[in-house]
Amino acid sequence: MSESTHRPHPRPRDYWKIAVLLAVITAAEVAVTYLDALDAVVAPLLIAMAVAKFWLVVAFFMHLRFEAPIYRNLFLMGVIATPILFGVVLFTFGVLIG
Repeated sequence: MSESTHRPHPRPRDYWKIAVLLAVITAAEVAVTYLDALDAVVAPLLIAMAVAKFWLVVAFFMHLRFEAPIYRNLFLMGVIATPILFGVVLFTFGVLIG
């Protein structure tokens, strides 16, 4: 891979901004669980916030956003293959059949 595929790494100040954003999202997750008005949408909200936090951690703290695309693609293959493998194992042991 050429060097042109790499993005410049963030500065320490950027990591602090991301850490604060992660803390805000975590606080929102806790707040959502205490609000009775959001009972109908708690699960989708928590899933959306978890996905956002996962993306931030993977992209910035695991540096996948700034590395060669091959690393990102390998990681995505694992993210996609893991639930499939988990389902196959559950199906094999009859957990999903009942």
